[in-house]
Amino acid sequence: MFTEEDYKLIEREFEGLRVSSRKRCADDAQYQLVLKAFEFANEAHKGVRRRSGEPYILHPISVAKIVVDEIGLGCKSICAALLHDVVEDTDFTVDDIQRLFGDKIASLVDGLTKIKTALDNDNKNKNQEGAARVSLQAENFRRILVTLNDDVRIVLIKLADRLHNVRTIQFMPEYKRDKILSETMYLFIPLAHRLGLYSIKSEMENIWLKYREPHAYAAIEQQLSDVMAERGALIDEFIAPIRQELDKAGYKYTILKRLKTPYSIWKKMTTKNIPFEQIFDLYAVRIIFESKPGLSEREQCWYIFSTITGLYKYKPDRTRDWVDKPKTNGYEALHLTVMSHGGSWVEVQIRSERMNAIAERGIAAHWIYKESGSGESENEIDHWLQQVREILENPDIDAMRFLDEFHQELITSSIYVFTPQGESKSLPKGYTALDFAYYIHSQVGNHAIAAKVNQRLVPLSQPLTNGDQVEIITSESGRPKREWLEFLKSSRAKSQVMDYLKADKKNSIQDGMVILDRKLEERGITERSRVIKKLIDYYHTTGGKDELYNKIGVGLIDLSDLDKALRTNAERRSVQMWGVKLLSPRGNGAIDKKREFLLQEDIDQGTMSFHIAECCSPIPGDSVVAFIEDDGTVTIHKKSCSVAAGLASTQGDRIVSAKWSKHFMMSYLARISIEGIDRIGVLSDLTRVISLVLGVNMRKLHIETHDEIFEGFIDLYVHNTDDLDKMIRALAKIKGVERVKRVEIN
Repeated sequence: MFTEEDYKLIEREFEGLRVSSRKRCADDAQYQLVLKAFEFANEAHKGVRRRSGEPYILHPISVAKIVVDEIGLGCKSICAALLHDVVEDTDFTVDDIQRLFGDKIASLVDGLTKIKTALDNDNKNKNQEGAARVSLQAENFRRILVTLNDDVRIVLIKLADRLHNVRTIQFMPEYKRDKILSETMYLFIPLAHRLGLYSIKSEMENIWLKYREPHAYAAIEQQLSDVMAERGALIDEFIAPIRQELDKAGYKYTILKRLKTPYSIWKKMTTKNIPFEQIFDLYAVRIIFESKPGLSEREQCWYIFSTITGLYKYKPDRTRDWVDKPKTNGYEALHLTVMSHGGSWVEVQIRSERMNAIAERGIAAHWIYKESGSGESENEIDHWLQQVREILENPDIDAMRFLDEFHQELITSSIYVFTPQGESKSLPKGYTALDFAYYIHSQVGNHAIAAKVNQRLVPLSQPLTNGDQVEIITSESGRPKREWLEFLKSSRAKSQVMDYLKADKKNSIQDGMVILDRKLEERGITERSRVIKKLIDYYHTTGGKDELYNKIGVGLIDLSDLDKALRTNAERRSVQMWGVKLLSPRGNGAIDKKREFLLQEDIDQGTMSFHIAECCSPIPGDSVVAFIEDDGTVTIHKKSCSVAAGLASTQGDRIVSAKWSKHFMMSYLARISIEGIDRIGVLSDLTRVISLVLGVNMRKLHIETHDEIFEGFIDLYVHNTDDLDKMIRALAKIKGVERVKRVEIN
């Protein structure tokens, strides 16, 4: 039962929602509907608590607050957010919601209930075989995305629900935390980005980093705090002259100081392999102006641009014009990077109030402005949503293929190209001329035979770049070809080609068998059954051998890495001595997922209780996530591993919480990058410290020198992260060495 303090807490939390809702509701009738939804949900969840111990109703209230305050949705969405768990967690039905709140709110609640059911399904299908279970979870994600077909508000409310869940993720057990964080990174963060919900995307990224890479997160937070203390006053001095000029021009405006997020800094450090000190654009200054009548927003943005560049020197190659050409998620702004008088680069973002609303609230704000007629440019997201709907409506599309390609399109940046008539089109970076043809219309793609890019004849496989003018040449006799699948990037285009080729599937299966047989004969392999099973696992062909043969036949699998596939699980060089114990027979549930799985060694037998994932090569001391394989073994990945994120998103029921035992005698493979000023004897000093002083074995050493600078990497075997950190500190002290850092093994 609830205490008096619980009831006071509920009332206090709802009061904030009450104030926000009154502002967003069109009239008193809508406001009364929100109050009715709260009373209904409050009664339905009465006496129920969350894992944190708080009354459960606080979760729907928090989701509704995000919906109204951070996304900007209205009455029906607020009601649906308050009611979103009622059907799933109580005895009430969608019919009850429909009777009390109408068809639209009931439809939103029904869509949200289906999403929650789909996400929870992997915990209810533990007895499925591995491939079937993977396909099932992929199909569950596909069902989530079908809600884009119904009402995009369902996805927006679900993003609010996911945001609140990760905000309170500390109360969940670790195995469930890993599943939720992986789903969040794999699907919900890219989806928030594509829908223009930048602040939600950024917050979820930071929470992901905080729990996946806690040491890196803490270090970056501390460094940002130091930078703020050191440079805060300098930024104020930088802003002061800009204020004076804007005041003279009569602008009403707001200037905000923004620090880069910990996740964006960590991402830049890891992808570019640079230290924190080399992140130059830590600060951003955002100018949000109230548009003056009689001038376009574009003209006013460029006026402010010229004002700033009259005060400070700017870096031309860092100017980004997203006013003329908004991003595919609707983002509009003018960005420039200028040199402050203090000698540091500062990014300045210029937005109108309308642009800022779209940047903060994404697709919801875009549609609000579009309906009111105040938007100045058409948003490409409408076209993208239509393409997604077309793909989803195809009943034959393979769920795993769709999910992989949809995820890739979500995370791909955009370029702008032009039709022969000068109309601009936004496409994902990397798209080819043929992708553009299918973007225009499926029949244009099906009959395409060549293209002209900037008036020059090119093949259909030609990758497009920003600013290209593209003309597609078609012929009535033109037909889709299998080799197109080798270079097409668009999932929609691939789907169109696959549909056309489906009638020829029997021939492609036969072709695939012939191609594979020839490759195996060249290697002297006669035993096929074990090889086929290994290749099915390696290439993730969940449809079995027919799918494997078909994909080989149509060119989706080119067998260029066949030798690597054949060696899979046969040789693991991540560990110097190895052997993996079989932990449990298939499906007997011997491993308790609710308890931490101990990662340990048996030195006498030369075995471990786990496999090392070769995609990220974790070593003792790393934050890791473990997955139970079909044969009962456990494979561990770094928590920050992108492969692990994908696995957890489609195979969430396999996740096990894992921790390292205290003592490890075996040596694990790690890589460090190193660079510095070249001198005679530096290589000798490096190898002496590694081998003689620290007693560490090296597997590979690659060093190059140019212009008196040396750089390269060293692969070596260490016992744990403490040993690796000790070695990095020792190498950093060698004369001439400028930087030593652990990096991923490619």
